Formats: sequence, structure tokens, C-alpha cells
Amino acid sequence: MKKETLKIKPPFSNDCRLTYNSLRAFDLPALIEKMKQKHSWAKGEINTMILLKSSNKQIVLTALHEETEIKSFQSNDSITFQLIEGKLLFHTRNESVNLDKGQLLTLHENIKYSLTTSEESVMLVTIATTTHKR
Repeated sequence: MKKETLKIKPPFSNDCRLTYNSLRAFDLPALIEKMKQKHSWAKGEINTMILLKSSNKQIVLTALHEETEIKSFQSNDSITFQLIEGKLLFHTRNESVNLDKGQLLTLHENIKYSLTTSEESVMLVTIATTTHKR
């Protein structure tokens, strides 16, 4: 039996257009390392990389510095946060949730939230556009 090696391509070609393959794989540790080597990261900025963008879904790799606070944000779409590194505290109007490395949090559409990092953190954010038929 022939053994195949999975070749992982960068999320974008040099001209920043996504290629739409039926199967996409990402080397997250390598992408995170690349993000943290950028000048913007060294200046203390949030660093993001879009891994997938389609009409109904977007997947974004996001790196946040320690003590980063994102205040009062609301998405009209449902969102999933998967924490790859670090710790986050999410707040909604009714509750707060601590999220540790390896944990996943989902938010329904139209929920206002804020988040704070207690240490350098990296998360995978999946935004799913909901289309309601009437």
C-alpha cells in the first residue's frame, strides 16, 4: 500500500486570492509562528489571518497579546471560538465564561459580547452566516 504525504499549502497564494479546493489543511503551529514574527505583532497589534472565506462561512486565525480587551462587539452571525493557546474571558449581558487552551465556545447570532485575555492567546474564529427563508 502506497503511503501519501499531506502537503500543506499556505492559506493564500502570493496574489492573496484563495484557491477553492475540496480539501484544505493548515499547519496551525507554523502559521501562528509566522504571525508572531510580523512587525505588527512586535508593535503590539492584534494579528489575524483569514484561512477560509466563502459566502456563508469565514475562518480566521487570531493572535492576541496579554491583557488585550475587545469591548462591546456584536455579530449578526453565529460565531465559534476555539482557543488554541492562552486564556480568554468572554462576557455577554447575562454571563461570563473563562476559556482555556483547547476549549470551544459558541455564540448565537445577535449576541453582544466582549473579551479579555489574561495571557498571550491564539484562537480560531469561525463565523457562520445564517440565512433565514421566509
